[in-house]
Amino acid sequence: MKRLIATVFAASLTLCAGAALAADEAPGAKPAAPESKPVPKEEKSVTQHTLSLHGESIKYTATAGNLVIKNDKDEPVATMFYVAYTRDGVSAEHRPVSFVYNGGPGSSSIWLHMGAFGPMMVVTSNAQPTPPPPYDLVPNDNSLLDKTDLVFIDAVSTGYSQPVGKAEGKDFWGVDEDVDAFGRFIQRYITVNNRWNSPKFLLGESYGTTRSANLVDWLQNKGVAMNGVILISSVLNYGDTFPGTDLEYVTYLPSYAAIAWYHDKLPNKPADLKAFLEEVRSFARGEYADALFQGSRLAPAEYNEVLQKLHAYTGLSENYLKEANLRVNASRFRAELLRDSDRTMGRYDARFEGVNMDDAEETPDYDPSDTAISAAFTAAFNRYLRTDLGYSGDGDYHVTGYDVIRNWDWKHALPGRPGFFTPPLPNVQANLADAIRKNPHLKVYSANGYFDLATPFFKTEFDLDQMELPPDLAGNVEFGYYPSGHMIYLNPVAHKQLTADLDKFYDAAIH
Repeated sequence: MKRLIATVFAASLTLCAGAALAADEAPGAKPAAPESKPVPKEEKSVTQHTLSLHGESIKYTATAGNLVIKNDKDEPVATMFYVAYTRDGVSAEHRPVSFVYNGGPGSSSIWLHMGAFGPMMVVTSNAQPTPPPPYDLVPNDNSLLDKTDLVFIDAVSTGYSQPVGKAEGKDFWGVDEDVDAFGRFIQRYITVNNRWNSPKFLLGESYGTTRSANLVDWLQNKGVAMNGVILISSVLNYGDTFPGTDLEYVTYLPSYAAIAWYHDKLPNKPADLKAFLEEVRSFARGEYADALFQGSRLAPAEYNEVLQKLHAYTGLSENYLKEANLRVNASRFRAELLRDSDRTMGRYDARFEGVNMDDAEETPDYDPSDTAISAAFTAAFNRYLRTDLGYSGDGDYHVTGYDVIRNWDWKHALPGRPGFFTPPLPNVQANLADAIRKNPHLKVYSANGYFDLATPFFKTEFDLDQMELPPDLAGNVEFGYYPSGHMIYLNPVAHKQLTADLDKFYDAAIH
């Protein structure tokens, strides 16, 4: 969520008044230089806390502050806001440190911070709209603080992070520009805090996984070796499921099946979800993909067989599937599956139900999994930042930078090939593969929600399987699956399971 504000598949068009203005300008006139913005000091608020975790009392230091990053000319270009949690009484020399962020692009890090892994979390209703304030903040029994120090980072133009000096937002609003800023921040953080020898991890959600796959390669090429990368609800290749391509329908199908299973919409609901999804995966990559490839040449008998299986796997009526020509995109699925009960489903988490103004609409009016929790996270974090962490920044804390996504530069340079880019949308599979080949000890954990229609798990499997790693390195990538959506931690059962799996992952990646 806000972790993947939108997927952009077409360039936006803008009207240019430059020709009209040119007549008023002197020949050869240069555009005015951007106004230089003040460079703030690096300041921080430091507070002491205790967390009871797994029967152990953990004393820790919370640091909310900013670090100034500079360009290659040693000019300050941005101040980046962060909140770090470091365990007291242990040597930082061998203590793991994880750099954590959400995605968007254009999202702050409050979702993973206040919902998943920070020492305090906001209480939300599971698969239901969370009531209005007051909201409850409680100690997080699923924090990762027993395994690793945590540094939550806000991207430039989100939170309190912003351009400084002569830099502008557009200097950071792009696939590779964003990674450059995060890389410089991490270098600055480990230098200021003497963490160069600590085991290091990247932990991102949604577009944050795009960032991580690119960033780990950037860091290692700068001499910052990483121990592990944690990908939560991944999107690594924006181009291979371009709307209307057959791969879109193939890779979303197992998620449709899981969601229909959850809502009891299958004609013959199996008891074992895991075994059922293996069957659906096999159908999707085989019989279904072949049928779509044949197009109008598909024989009537084969068509009917595929139609019947799609009905059995999705819960959608055969008549609807016929009208859709065996191809249903995620938005239409969200509107259709529960239509008989006048309900739609969430994109980020299809367990959440919504209500359309017009029950005949083809797509949902809004995402109920977004509206159900956004206010709770926003209010809780603003209160927590000022009351518990003692930090009062200038102006508003920007949970979402809406200008960021609207102006994002999706161009991405291919690793090791200067001047070559991934057209027209980014694919960072090669970056992650490059990082693993160069550092064969690098471990990757991919966490996936069964009911996520923003980053479907079968699509993630496909992307990670396309990295062309040799057999002895393919095992560096591990998968986990959870009965939740995009924000896995919104389901308390899945949250506990995720943290237990990550505890094992940290142990394996360090020892």
